[in-house]
Amino acid sequence: MLEIKNITKRFGGVSAITDTSFSVNKGEIYGLIGPNGAGKTTMFNIITGNYKPTEGIVEFDGRKISGLKPYEIVRLGIARTFQNIRLFKSMSVLENVLIGFDYHAKYTFFESMFRLPRFFKHEREIKKAALEILKYLDLDRFADDKATDLSYGQQRKVEIARALATSPKLLLLDEPAAGMNPAETKELASLLQKAKVDFALTILLIEHDMKFVNALCDKVLVLDYGKSIFEGAPCDAIRDKEVVSAYLGDFTQDD
Repeated sequence: MLEIKNITKRFGGVSAITDTSFSVNKGEIYGLIGPNGAGKTTMFNIITGNYKPTEGIVEFDGRKISGLKPYEIVRLGIARTFQNIRLFKSMSVLENVLIGFDYHAKYTFFESMFRLPRFFKHEREIKKAALEILKYLDLDRFADDKATDLSYGQQRKVEIARALATSPKLLLLDEPAAGMNPAETKELASLLQKAKVDFALTILLIEHDMKFVNALCDKVLVLDYGKSIFEGAPCDAIRDKEVVSAYLGDFTQDD
């Protein structure tokens, strides 16, 4: 589904990613891991069109997408969450999720301006769909609450709900378990495994919590200073000497 071919990204004289390639298969949960500054979020920004690669190509469903604008990439079926939660502070939980449906509006600007019947029909449909997503994530009881009044873990789930509202084929999650306690992290892993099937998702995620990665990912790519140093099963990654060295020995079976 996703092909990263020899991607290099330079900022001035600094190379954030160097000649990195990997592929994510349909229905897979793939982890992008590595120490801080390894180039993981830079790779997400390249995939989603926020950055253009200096060299290399990104392909999605057999189509080259490097060079497309972010909104064009969303419409093709790629959605993401962010390392730092990005919710609209003045909006309710429901309103934040409804924004995700804007990419698939079934009415014209003219119809919305003059409040024609198709506009209202679509608004009813997307509100119902948004509430169903919130119910799926056990957030429906907070629909009318201000999004930023929720706990940190719940706000993470609102971001995921908004991403699901775009009807993605590929979901990119940037540290989805960050700030969660162990119980919340375990619940999120189970939820994502279920959502992968129920929403026919392929998932690419960045995460530092190796218990979470081990429980969830089929395969991982480890980056260090923008270069790939390992690709394979998570259980093998934590035994790899180069990976352990890159993490200063933080990866152990007990982590």
